[in-house]
Amino acid sequence: MSDVSANLEPFSTLRWSVDGLIPAIVQDADGGDVLMMAWMDRAALVRTLETGLTHFYSRSRQSSWKKGETSGHVQRVESIRVDCDGDVLLVKARQTGGACHEGYRSCFFRELDSQGKLTIVAERVFIPETVYSAKETKSRE
Repeated sequence: MSDVSANLEPFSTLRWSVDGLIPAIVQDADGGDVLMMAWMDRAALVRTLETGLTHFYSRSRQSSWKKGETSGHVQRVESIRVDCDGDVLLVKARQTGGACHEGYRSCFFRELDSQGKLTIVAERVFIPETVYSAKETKSRE
């Protein structure tokens, strides 16, 4: 990835929320599974482009974070696409370990049936308590 911090002109074509954020959907570069959705601010997008690893903005903590900073379960960016309205990013990445803080490869590990019942439809790839402290796990919820 290149040094984009000096040239933010391309970012002006993106439609940021009033909070200065844009949703980023992360998709597995090989299989196409949707791994997660998170928010990016301009700084997170710049860091993602510069490092080739995903960075996001936490609305609850009001701070930037690097995916995998605690767990080591990083996402190596293959490409970033922008939807037709310019208000959503699609990040194609190679995931190490699990994308979900609850221990699953994808944050979309539950299925909603026609009666509104949630069923877990995936296997955990790691045990959250062995990766995160109790405080970190609670703050991610």
